[in-house]
Amino acid sequence: VQLQASGGGLVQAGGSLRLSCLVSGITFSIHDMGWFRQAPGREREFVASISRTGNRRNYADSVKGRFTISRDNAKNSVYLQMNSLKPEDTADYYCEAKYGSVWLDYRGQGTLVTVSS
Repeated sequence: VQLQASGGGLVQAGGSLRLSCLVSGITFSIHDMGWFRQAPGREREFVASISRTGNRRNYADSVKGRFTISRDNAKNSVYLQMNSLKPEDTADYYCEAKYGSVWLDYRGQGTLVTVSS
């Protein structure tokens, strides 16, 4: 199983980035998907999730109204559009797959987002 995130980088506060996560080794379309992030010295934090059909989305309060999660089942990919970025959004971002109510914790390759003030 591979979950490969990309699209991170250095951006000024107020800027935008779009993250992508390409998934292989699982039947992508049957899994809810999510984005998590982890900053140095901090616990892993849930960011957003999307149902397998894309009709339900959930967001952490800290990103609600600024981030949008989406998916393309034909491309085995999940995306995170991040707008109005803040320095506190700085973290390593990675995607996860969910089966039922359990995150499978594959912890694939993340992508680093750095927001400068």
